[in-house]
Parts: sequence; structure tokens; C-alpha cells
Amino acid sequence: QVQLVESGGGLVQAGGSLRLSCAASGRSFGSNPMGWFRQAPGKEREFVASINWRSTSTYYAGSVKGRFAISRDNAKNTLYLQMNSLKPEDTAVYYCAGSTGAFATRARESYSYWGQGTQVTVSS
Repeated sequence: QVQLVESGGGLVQAGGSLRLSCAASGRSFGSNPMGWFRQAPGKEREFVASINWRSTSTYYAGSVKGRFAISRDNAKNTLYLQMNSLKPEDTAVYYCAGSTGAFATRARESYSYWGQGTQVTVSS
């Protein structure tokens, strides 16, 4: 059974930082893209960042570019999201996603595996 388990969420003041982790089990994602999405209350789940299997290509939503950094450790089957200069509008549940495809994309439908999410709350 494939599982993606996020951790590292919490409450932080605006301007602060958090590092999210996503540990995968049951399947290696070492040859596949992975991504982060988020969903705020009353809103649709939206793309945050994605990374290809070799970490040579990364993509970011415009709202987080320059503040967030996605990375991965294939040996540990783990995905990360470093979030700096956090803003209240970053408040959301953050989801890790794993693809069975070949290319990192922004499209939610490209990802077959999802974690349960971790809450990030940024206070002003």
C-alpha cells in the first residue's frame, strides 16, 4: 500500500519559516516527479511546486516563487518544501503528491498518490 505522510506543519508568525517533509512508503518515487499542493478553506486545491525525479527541474506557483523551495532525497524517498517569508495568505492544508508519469507538471490530475495533508497557519 502506497502512503505519503506529510509532517512539519504548524503555526508560525508572518515572516517566519517552516519546512515540510513528505515520507513515501510502499513504492519508490525515485524515478517519478513529485509535487506540493495546498487548499485553503473554501477554495480549490492549488498547485504550489513540483520537481522532476533528478531534481534538475522545479516549478513554482507565482505566489510562492522566490520564497519556497522544493527538494527531494530519493535515497530516503522523501520530498521537502522549505517555506520562507511566510504570509497569512499561505495558510492552508498542504498536500504532498506523487506522480507515475515522467514529467513534473502543475496539473493536479497528473498525480496519482496523495498524502493526508498538514496544516500550515500563518498569523499576522
